[in-house]
Amino acid sequence: VQLQASGGGLVQAGGSLRLSCAASGRTFSNYAMGWFRQAPGKEREFVAAISRGGGSTYYADSVKGQFTISRDNARNTVYLQMNSLKPEDTAVYYCAARNPSYSTDPTSYNYWGQGTLVTVSS
Repeated sequence: VQLQASGGGLVQAGGSLRLSCAASGRTFSNYAMGWFRQAPGKEREFVAAISRGGGSTYYADSVKGQFTISRDNARNTVYLQMNSLKPEDTAVYYCAARNPSYSTDPTSYNYWGQGTLVTVSS
């Protein structure tokens, strides 16, 4: 499956962004989806994940209550709504696909998007 992430940009602290990740090539609903991020000089870290049907989600403690992951299987797209953004949320955000269930381990994901940069200014 090919993944294309978009929606990143520059935002002031306290602002919001919605990231999108469009999938193509295979049956999107067969894959659990995850969002990860990588800040400069740091390892890639788990942000959020969603099950194949969208009925189950999981968040890193650092974004719980701040970010919301969702998916639209009819549109082959997964989203990450990010609210109350902080400078420490600055990173390249990646979407990833895994079959059949989600995981917090980035090495277990089979397919990755190219990443979209989110910069939060103070």
